[in-house]
Amino acid sequence: MERTFSSKAYLDMELLRFTTAGSVDDGKSTLIGRLLYDSKSIFEDQLDAVKRASVQKGSEHLNLALFTDGLRAEREQGITIDVAYRYFATPHRKFIIADTPGHIQYTRNMVTGASTANAAIVLIDARNGVIEQTHRHAFIASLLGIPHIIVCINKMDLMDFREEVYTSIKHDFQLFANQIFPGQDMRFIPISALKGDNVVKPSENMPWYDNGTLLHHLETIPISQDHDLKHPRFPVQYVIRPESDEFHDYRGYAGRVAGGFFHPGDKIVVLPSGIESEITSIDTLSGPLSEAHPPMSVTLTIKDDVDLSRGDMIASSGDVPFSSCEINTMICWMNQKPMQLNGKYALKHTTKDVRCVIQEIDYVLNISTLEKVKENKNVRMNDIALIRLRTTKPLFFDPYTTNRITGSLILIDEATNETVAAGMIV
Repeated sequence: MERTFSSKAYLDMELLRFTTAGSVDDGKSTLIGRLLYDSKSIFEDQLDAVKRASVQKGSEHLNLALFTDGLRAEREQGITIDVAYRYFATPHRKFIIADTPGHIQYTRNMVTGASTANAAIVLIDARNGVIEQTHRHAFIASLLGIPHIIVCINKMDLMDFREEVYTSIKHDFQLFANQIFPGQDMRFIPISALKGDNVVKPSENMPWYDNGTLLHHLETIPISQDHDLKHPRFPVQYVIRPESDEFHDYRGYAGRVAGGFFHPGDKIVVLPSGIESEITSIDTLSGPLSEAHPPMSVTLTIKDDVDLSRGDMIASSGDVPFSSCEINTMICWMNQKPMQLNGKYALKHTTKDVRCVIQEIDYVLNISTLEKVKENKNVRMNDIALIRLRTTKPLFFDPYTTNRITGSLILIDEATNETVAAGMIV
């Protein structure tokens, strides 16, 4: 690996998480392989292993897809099955890539990989244009509230790098995208992942395009505003009581800021008690801070002695989240065992654990046509449905479109302890 960074510089770098989405054979794994290879982010032993595997498979060239397709079944079939996470860094940013499968039957894997992404790379095969699977993945990206969409029109080398091919596909995608996420930050790039055009290096074959390479866009997308900075939210993870001579009376509330800004002196409300107080300090291992914002992990101390524990939430006294025991949520079902209407499940929301009952299944979404099927009350693996939950204790939440942290939850089968669903509160 050619690039080296000091540990402090690396830790201080801004982190961008992005995911890939596209149909089978659109070249997602090849694109990521090219990104890693051309940005000099491949270790020598990895490169040697992929070179050997490429020869064994009879490939004429280095098979870049093998950098991400790690499972034996993936290598044999030439498809992506599991979510492959890869890490790399440039002098401008560090990145986590989630390479997700393109098959319909792996929808749950795509949801898992994309749930925390700042950006989604939607790949389109230049030979096929916008197809049903493109619609499906674009819809899931919009459902998950991914702030930035980069549409890569791949395999331009097979279409002689013609500008009219790119322009036509861009127009078709925009027509569909305007229906599901109008006003979305969207960028279009014509590329050849196999040849390397416009991935890390500008393409000499497409002089008509001059809007930056894929890596340039990944390095420069503004992501500081991707968090909810308007509504102060602080789910309490842990209560810190050192009980030492030096900190005999110290009581701090540790957690990760989920939204907004917190400052010493801010008026806050403690939920669920509703008691109002004031922040006295924001502490970290490195010392006190004058401000905390997402996604910082800090410890807050407050003026009054209040009964606060894990699962409670601190919010601005003038801006409290919604509170209810009845929650409407879009879920992606992830378990082979179908959802049980009136079934009981464990629910995790921020740092809070409660139990819940599935009261109603409003509709199951046909991901291919985006039709809401109200007659279908059977929710099976990879299905997306709108359901209503009733919880044993009230949750303090925001809509998922406002805050992806306080607006998300997971359901767990209490018998097997398996995560059976991921939910987005509507």
